[in-house]
Amino acid sequence: MAAVSKAVVTVIGFDRKGIIAQVSGVLFECGINILEISQTIVDGMFNMLMIVDLSEPTCSFEELQDRLSELASAISVQIRIQKIEIFEAMHQI
Repeated sequence: MAAVSKAVVTVIGFDRKGIIAQVSGVLFECGINILEISQTIVDGMFNMLMIVDLSEPTCSFEELQDRLSELASAISVQIRIQKIEIFEAMHQI
């Protein structure tokens, strides 16, 4: 089994049915496993944070970014994916 490589996926936009299903569908199609997920709706605004496992992808990270960007445009939300190393580097002295 490959070493775990993680990323953070954030989704923000007006709440509507199917956001979680559509985002997780793209991740599934690219062989990405969701390790942790948190979502809230505040005053009609949907906010989701996921930690995902990139260790056994079936597409490149760039292709995954493109597919999530296409989905974001199609469903009128903002979707961002960043490798976890960025967050870890920001918190080192």
